Amino acid sequence: MSTWRPAPRIRLKALGLHWRGGRLLAAEVRDDSGRVKGVRPLGGTVEFGETLEAAVIREFHEELGIVVTAHGPPVFMENIYSHEGSLGHEILALFEVTFPPEAFAGVTRIDFTEDSGVACAAEWVALEALDLPGQPKLYPDGLKALLTRR
Repeated sequence: MSTWRPAPRIRLKALGLHWRGGRLLAAEVRDDSGRVKGVRPLGGTVEFGETLEAAVIREFHEELGIVVTAHGPPVFMENIYSHEGSLGHEILALFEVTFPPEAFAGVTRIDFTEDSGVACAAEWVALEALDLPGQPKLYPDGLKALLTRR
C-alpha cells in the first residue's frame, strides 16, 4: 500500500462532475490502511501553461481513456484539509463534463490507474448516501452542500 501525502504548497486542480441518473461519478479515497474513507470527483493538477478546461479533459483522457466535453465556466472552491495528519491546500475548478455517447454504458464501476501507478476505482454515487455516519464522505468538504444547491 502506498502512502500519499499532500504537497506542502497550494495546488490548482481541475475536477470533472459527470452525472448519470442523478448520481455523481467519484473515485475512492483511501486511508493508509487501504480502507475507503470517501470519494472525490475525477480530475487532477493543472500543469504549467495549461488551461483549466484542457487540464480536466487531459485528466479524464489519462485516467479513463476518453475525451470528455467540459460545459460552462468552472465553479471554484478552496480546500484546506488534513489527510493522515498532513496539511493540504488546493484551489479547485469544478466543471460539468459529459462523456462521448456509449462511453461506459452499462458499467457501474470503472477501474483505472493514476499517473503514479496506483490502482483506483470510481463509481456513480448518490449524494444523499454520502457524509452520513458510517458512510463515505464526499471530498472536498463542502462539495455536497454546493452540489445540492445547484
